[in-house]
Amino acid sequence: MNPTSPTTQPVPGSAATSNAVDRALSILELVVQRSDGLTNSEISRKLSIPKSSASYILRTLEQRGFVRRDKTTHRYRIGLKAASLAHGMMEFVDLRQAASPVLHQLVERTRLTAHLAILDHGRAVYIDRAENPGFLRINTWVGRDLDVHTTAVGKILMAPKPEGEIRRVLSQEGMAAATPRTLTTPEAYLEELETVRSQGYAEDNEENNLGVRCIAAPIYGSLGEVQAAIGLTGASSQVTDDNVFQLARAVIKAALLISRQLGYGGGR
Repeated sequence: MNPTSPTTQPVPGSAATSNAVDRALSILELVVQRSDGLTNSEISRKLSIPKSSASYILRTLEQRGFVRRDKTTHRYRIGLKAASLAHGMMEFVDLRQAASPVLHQLVERTRLTAHLAILDHGRAVYIDRAENPGFLRINTWVGRDLDVHTTAVGKILMAPKPEGEIRRVLSQEGMAAATPRTLTTPEAYLEELETVRSQGYAEDNEENNLGVRCIAAPIYGSLGEVQAAIGLTGASSQVTDDNVFQLARAVIKAALLISRQLGYGGGR
């Protein structure tokens, strides 16, 4: 019997697949540098790729929209699919650039910690933050991902989603109780989202951490979609029932300012 473990056996075609991917990326990097385009022969020569291999990869890239071939000159140029990926990245960069000064202004005004969050695979992820130096520090960091059912930013990001998708995310991620105040059933969470939609902001009243409260509002993209959330976090002694509405108005105003910079033209 062959003693070799299945986990040590090579994956058939893995080296060839990796090589093909590497060549495809090299072709894209080359084509994007030439606004007048390149022929198959030029690409093959510049990258030292067999002409037949370059032709096969180019046909695949063309079918997927990553390159386009001029029928007259037979030269390949970058396609709209590749441009759309770059546009998506620029939207992410534009979001942080637009939000950063607003986050700091909000911190100066409220003396609390401000966060910028997006939804990623059913998780609320911080992509930027600002805090008041020397004041009460909140244990958060850029890149931290959080449950959507325990956080104000998570509620904001989930509120526009259809009920079926919300239930799917809750089922997939679970609804563990972070504190005694955490919402732990889909029905309670869906009811909470109705309140979020009607009032225009969300609250986390010690639902993620005891002694910590958060208020969040939506940031809209140019098409009116909820692109991100801005949250304001502080100790329960700082965010109280007496000032929560005032703080909510400040967060909504900050979120709308960022939304305007992203091209949002709505009146909310």
